[in-house]
Amino acid sequence: VEDPYGAAAGADAVVLLTEWNEFRGLDLTQIAGAMAAPRMADLRNVYPPEDVKAAGFQAYVAVGRPGFGLEG
Repeated sequence: VEDPYGAAAGADAVVLLTEWNEFRGLDLTQIAGAMAAPRMADLRNVYPPEDVKAAGFQAYVAVGRPGFGLEG
């Protein structure tokens, strides 16, 4: 896969493991739209939960701050 958008296509979840600059400015709406089930684990706290939710993700988990979509 050539880029993060291609990697997310059809995926049930994405896991962000780095805070490198090339991953800080991704089009989250495009990524969520390409996924089978838009869920994100942001292990570097790169994206604010409200931005992820506004982009259309169903679930978000991060380290040391609240997420959403994992209740019950």
